[in-house]
Amino acid sequence: MESLGARIAAALRREREGAGLSVSELARRAGISKATVSQLEGGTGNPSVETLWAIATTLGVPFAVFVDDDEPATTLVRARTGAPVPSELAPYSATLLTASPPQARRDLYLIRAEPGGIRESAPHTRGTTEYVLLMTGAARVGPADAPVLLAPGDFLSYRGDAPHVFEALQPGTTAVLLSELR
Repeated sequence: MESLGARIAAALRREREGAGLSVSELARRAGISKATVSQLEGGTGNPSVETLWAIATTLGVPFAVFVDDDEPATTLVRARTGAPVPSELAPYSATLLTASPPQARRDLYLIRAEPGGIRESAPHTRGTTEYVLLMTGAARVGPADAPVLLAPGDFLSYRGDAPHVFEALQPGTTAVLLSELR
């Protein structure tokens, strides 16, 4: 199985070139440094969730394009064995559980978060909706201007193409997040 860094590098190069953008232009549009894009394409970068989301949004592709490893039709992801991508700004990580097939635009993630920071997400591609099912702990989730307090078993959907947040309020908070682009 290919490493996460190698998957990100290959996908980033493929998507950037497919969009007809130079490394410099992609970096400028995504609001990140040219060195960061170059390192990621070289397989030496260690991207945060924020960096990958910025690049994905700029390229108009799902976040999963960078982390999916094209597993066979039957996929088992055992607890704590996936490849989490950490946040730079909050005690939060996202592990891709399954990516959408080419004809669909939805990805499923396992979120692990701890109190002590708010994961603020910039708007994703227009038409994105996020669905969250809180599994353990407690969290404030949803639109940045009106987050909702969730307890285990609570389900929430909200526009992912507007600013949104995820703030863990208890240790060991976990959630399943589905991101869908229509």
